[in-house]
Amino acid sequence: MDRLYVNNIRAYGYTGALSEEQVLGQWFSVDLVLSLDLSPAGKTDRLGDTYNYVQAVETVQQIIQTRKFALIEKLAETIAQSLLEAAGIHQVQVRLTKCTPPIPNFDGTITVEITRPCNHG
Repeated sequence: MDRLYVNNIRAYGYTGALSEEQVLGQWFSVDLVLSLDLSPAGKTDRLGDTYNYVQAVETVQQIIQTRKFALIEKLAETIAQSLLEAAGIHQVQVRLTKCTPPIPNFDGTITVEITRPCNHG
């Protein structure tokens, strides 16, 4: 199976366990690995024969910007399930990073990574 990588999708959102996170918001970054058959596009050189990754960027940004969850695990799952609705995607890997988690004396990031297969034919 071929893979399409879409990296460093950034969006400002309101997911977090603390009430302040759901009011003030914060930056998130997402890396995707989409598993699909890229051979038709490799033969025809036509956008219509592949998955338009602009769709993935817009979907991820829209979900982060408009949905609120307590956990980044739920945000990642929502992104994965939404992307799997696209025709031709067999599996998706979502790597979601909370860029500035509100943890005292911690200047790092928090990342969750999930992989989900397509559940429909």
